[in-house]
Amino acid sequence: MSPASFVKALFLSALLAVCAFVQPSLAADMRFRLLPFGDPAECGEKCPQVIGAEGEIKNDTPRKFMQFVAARLDDPRVRSIVFLHSPGGGVEASMRLGRMFRKTGVLAVVARIEPTQAGQGPAVNVPGARCFSACVYAFMGAKKRIVPPSSLVGIHRMFFYEDARDVASGKATGKRTFGSPQFVAQLADYASAMGVSKDLIYTAEKVHPDHVHIVTPSELKRWRLGGQSY
Repeated sequence: MSPASFVKALFLSALLAVCAFVQPSLAADMRFRLLPFGDPAECGEKCPQVIGAEGEIKNDTPRKFMQFVAARLDDPRVRSIVFLHSPGGGVEASMRLGRMFRKTGVLAVVARIEPTQAGQGPAVNVPGARCFSACVYAFMGAKKRIVPPSSLVGIHRMFFYEDARDVASGKATGKRTFGSPQFVAQLADYASAMGVSKDLIYTAEKVHPDHVHIVTPSELKRWRLGGQSY
């Protein structure tokens, strides 16, 4: 099965039910790895390779992504397809990662895949993939974006932690602050530049940061976030 056919199958598949919302708990920094995409019994070492990206988006994640890609530019097996699974991370870092996705022509899929044994067919989708919070800003940077029925996309108001200390105890408080109107406008302009409706940003800013709004299929279409190409 070709990469394009496999991605299309993921998108159209109705065999996997949408999993229930679970607050994400991934704590590890985002890491990238190559995953064989075809049936090892048929293509062996020549199987197409796609990129798995899992974990939290940190300040150095965009740099690590570009280093990862640059080290593999000469490998004809590598495809510009990223399977994304992340609880979020830094807003600015996610926008930078999104711009790098766009620059490298990435097709991003909110999904997790795992290789199979030879003779068992191509890599399989693992239910429960999610792209929450700031991950959505990285996702929207992709040239093409797909959200299979078994995956979740979630948004809420962006926030930042400040290093602060309680005067009485001297303990760190991790005070939470929110994006300024200017920064919200900057984020909305970024979304628009990526072909996504600004309404996604304004809706996210109305969701309490302790909660996550799961984006519905109709919202994916209306906001031009999923299943669209630009």
